[in-house]
Amino acid sequence: MSRNTLVERRIHFLIASSLVVLLAFSVRLVDVQAVRAQGIAAKVTNELTKKKVLPAPRGAITDANGSELARSVISYRVIVDQSIISSPAKLAALAAPILGMNAAALTQELTGTRRYVVIAQSVSPVVWNRLTAVVKNYNLSLKNNKDASSQQLAGFFSERLYTREYPSGYLAASIIGFINQAGVGAAGLEYAQNTLLTGTNGEYLYESGGGAIIPGTQQVTVEEKKGNSIKLTIDKDIQYVAMQAISEVVKSSNAKSGTVIVMNPKTGEVLAQATYPTYDPANTKNTDPSKFKNPAVEDVYEPGSTGKVITYAAALEEKKITPLSVFTIPYALKVSTHVFHDHEKHATQRLTATGALAVSSNTGAIQIGQMMSNDTLFSYLTKFGIGSKTGTQLPGESSGLLSKVKDWSGTTAPTVAFGQGYSLTAMQATSVFATLANDGVRVSPTVIAGTSDASGNFTPSAKRAAERVVSAETARQMRLMMESVVSSSGTAASAAIPGYRVAGKTGTAMRIDDSCSCYRGYTASFIGFAPADKPEYVVSVTIQAPQGIHWGGYLGGPVFKKVMSFVLQEKRIPPTPTLKTIYPLNEKDLKATQKP
Repeated sequence: MSRNTLVERRIHFLIASSLVVLLAFSVRLVDVQAVRAQGIAAKVTNELTKKKVLPAPRGAITDANGSELARSVISYRVIVDQSIISSPAKLAALAAPILGMNAAALTQELTGTRRYVVIAQSVSPVVWNRLTAVVKNYNLSLKNNKDASSQQLAGFFSERLYTREYPSGYLAASIIGFINQAGVGAAGLEYAQNTLLTGTNGEYLYESGGGAIIPGTQQVTVEEKKGNSIKLTIDKDIQYVAMQAISEVVKSSNAKSGTVIVMNPKTGEVLAQATYPTYDPANTKNTDPSKFKNPAVEDVYEPGSTGKVITYAAALEEKKITPLSVFTIPYALKVSTHVFHDHEKHATQRLTATGALAVSSNTGAIQIGQMMSNDTLFSYLTKFGIGSKTGTQLPGESSGLLSKVKDWSGTTAPTVAFGQGYSLTAMQATSVFATLANDGVRVSPTVIAGTSDASGNFTPSAKRAAERVVSAETARQMRLMMESVVSSSGTAASAAIPGYRVAGKTGTAMRIDDSCSCYRGYTASFIGFAPADKPEYVVSVTIQAPQGIHWGGYLGGPVFKKVMSFVLQEKRIPPTPTLKTIYPLNEKDLKATQKP
């Protein structure tokens, strides 16, 4: 074989091999670009495009008049793409004052090649707009300056978030509560109604590079849906006055805490529930966790003399007494193994049942309680709601403490008769007086007026459960008797309101100290309603562990007067005629009225 022939054969082989390779590439190219193009493109897209949750705003919580007490507002997470920032130091110098950051520290955050760096959380729309405007104006000035050597600044992006705001601050914190860092209710109604308030999250797509979001590539695919809103029965203005009044008396008496509740006895609606000390729901980081509780429904205490109204109402209903029944009232009275005393030493008196209530005699209440069996007294305590939750829909509500009759000792009944030996919450105590104010019908208290969906459609809450406890006549007699408490001869003259008939009862109870499981200190209280002839509102005042003077009438009476006076004016309740006749308080006055 000649040399030329061999060369030709090798050339033909190379050409053929090249044609085969080119044909293979062509087939592959057709396969990739035509046959499998869509599948490959989809695969690439799937690898680069990711899904992420678009947070939904929580529903608002408003007062009875629509004033927002809790709301979710738009905020932004500020992020940067370091790879496209040409001058980190200049960008930091512009942005740091707006974001409230150190310029040197921000420069470090802006320097590098990372494509997703969080610079700030929960930035308000105002701040975000200022930031973008400043950067935009700087870049515009560079374009207009042909001799400028500086490069344009870029790199800031944002992600939409929602921040929870509490416009009224501490005002209704014990009711509203707050949310934690995860956006979940952690106390109050925010916790109890978390499912209702929580919205439905949306979804957006974004392109990722190196596992991080590429800023500016976000695209919303599913819009978020706002949570339902809650309208409360709370009146913000009344809540403010109640908060001011209770905080002042707690501070002035160096008390541990205090609570004021304002209730409509006909509907059970709570117009105010103020507690002091309290906290700022927007700033709970360094707050003592004990303040997150709601004392109005969680803390239990022995009511003392405010509990006497149950004993008196039961005896009236059972026809054991009348408001004019006369009793011999000693300072001390021995029952079983214990000697009971009135709060102040006095000579033996002859008082009517009304008079014994007016001066808050323990020995008088014991004698009235002894006219009924233990089972009967227990039954009325339960009918008035002692030992059962009120159903306010507030979290952590206690049932109180009431022992079964079989567990009573020889001194339990007399103790219970004057309001010790069992425990209740401030809400339960308020409900007892609301029952008497509402002609003997107990209506379950509530703080929720209704709810609205994301479209604003309002659904009122179901009508509250109502139960008759005593007759309308018994309730009427009790109201007349309780007016004597606020008279000049009673224990709460400081609660009287000029132009209005007021009825109520003081309480000064020995207080259980959990640290020693013993009685130490006092609970001072006053609960009343007005106008006494046709009650519209009930106001209860409870002060725990005051120092120095601790009488319920002295501390609670003025608070009641301040709050109730405002409520009557705010609700435009007209003045009532002065009571022309009052039940005689002692035997002498009773006989005088009976003379022909």
